[in-house]
Amino acid sequence: MKKQWVVLVLICCFGFGLLSIAGPVQADSAKVKLGVQPWLGYGPWWIAEKNGYFEKRGLDVKVINFTWDQDMGAALAAGQLDVVAAATNFLISMRNQGLDLQGFILLDASFEADAILSPAAITSIKDLKGKSIAYEYGATSDLLLNYALREHGMSRDDIKSVPMAAADAGLALISGRVDIAVTYEPYISAALREGKDYKRLYTSAERPGLISDLAVAERSYIEKNPETIKALTLAWDDAVTFLNTHPVEGGEIIAAAVGSPMDEFKVAFEGVRVYDLKGNNEAFKGEFLKTFTEVGKIMAELNPKEIKTIPTPQEALAFGHINELAGK
Repeated sequence: MKKQWVVLVLICCFGFGLLSIAGPVQADSAKVKLGVQPWLGYGPWWIAEKNGYFEKRGLDVKVINFTWDQDMGAALAAGQLDVVAAATNFLISMRNQGLDLQGFILLDASFEADAILSPAAITSIKDLKGKSIAYEYGATSDLLLNYALREHGMSRDDIKSVPMAAADAGLALISGRVDIAVTYEPYISAALREGKDYKRLYTSAERPGLISDLAVAERSYIEKNPETIKALTLAWDDAVTFLNTHPVEGGEIIAAAVGSPMDEFKVAFEGVRVYDLKGNNEAFKGEFLKTFTEVGKIMAELNPKEIKTIPTPQEALAFGHINELAGK
């Protein structure tokens, strides 16, 4: 989930259940174009779409799928999307490109569902020196890889970078086109299913909270459409509640959306936590605010030429509606 955010160039080139409010929130801007990628943590959006939770909350949402962060970021910058589901590092990167974006729902966090994949013979991060590594630049795979390298006294200069979508990286490894791959579920399980002599060398569990996702929109959109923001939050909460109370049915919806066999989905989803309204309310009281700042610091250390400003949670996050909806 990452890219080099040359947004202006791209634009030129392309021209909680119990905490929820009982009744529908009638949004003042009912039509919403929502950009997503095939990541398990975004699953509740597909549940909301299939189970009618958007309509329940007075919304007409069009869910639009993307493969690359870069394409989704360009579409958001060009006004072709209203809201995107994206990683914390996406938000920080885009703000450093001059877009006044804010995150308004904490969607999920990955604990083992992002990983560096390697042949079984590779036993440590130090062994990556000189290896060709497929990963999506600017996305979560980039952040995880660079964090792992830094922790072992290495940098991107020590490897051969092969820019590639997360959807393709795992199979590129199995087919022998690259030495190492960095990707996320369900692509991890898909790759390991095909390549029996490969493994997870390093996962996001090494740094809990490093990989997390938010619902993101421009500040002006959030400020002009407060009821839409509340309605989206409640639809998300409806979906997470359904997933928690009907894990099989909810899991089947997500697995189908990302193209994952159900048996692989069950294992993969164990490494993901999705946040309902109550979880958001708790996280935005301190836990996630600290994590957000830490992610910004890590990004600035890894890419000082690109990340010149670390936004504060107050600048980059809008969560007043969370407190309101949760009644606290």
